[in-house]
Amino acid sequence: MEAKNALRSELRARRNAHVLAIDPRVMALMFKRPPSPVAALVPDDAVVGLYLAGPAEAPATAYARHFHEAGHKVALPWFESRESPMVFREWASPWVDDLLVPGPWKGIVQPAGDAAMLIPDVLFVPLVGFAADGGRLGQGGGHYDRWLEANPSALPIGLAWDCQLVDDLPREPHDVPLHAVVTPTRIYGPWEHAA
Repeated sequence: MEAKNALRSELRARRNAHVLAIDPRVMALMFKRPPSPVAALVPDDAVVGLYLAGPAEAPATAYARHFHEAGHKVALPWFESRESPMVFREWASPWVDDLLVPGPWKGIVQPAGDAAMLIPDVLFVPLVGFAADGGRLGQGGGHYDRWLEANPSALPIGLAWDCQLVDDLPREPHDVPLHAVVTPTRIYGPWEHAA
């Protein structure tokens, strides 16, 4: 656990410095649509889960708009309270921020409590770090690992900056590996992992 926390701190600092160094005009062009090999991983009728990026995280809103335009239902994480498990609720229109309300964490919005509950078939996940074999280091709350463990048929795909790649990640039995990772310059994977 200490190794993971130290690595998280190092990778957050690296990620923050990387994002600050990107020209805003260049940043506006990144993660606009999934590369075609990644889009091909998403079945026509799949529910697509995404996230609203925090500071310095790889943005996912343009992916939400892309999949919504392609006819997919789009879902975002939803929490009843900080202690409750993560579930997903529909983001009926990724162009309408008024459909989102404050969640239990300051500054983080989520769909309203009456939005339809959905179970994503494909889940684009945020991360702090990743390894070239599909290992993922998250924020440390375990929400995505627990959700993926409970929904093993969901296909997890990470979105990241290239600077978040590390040679090796400390692993614990509950860590769920990714199927692929998309960065601005390449696609890692897809990997096949035992369920």
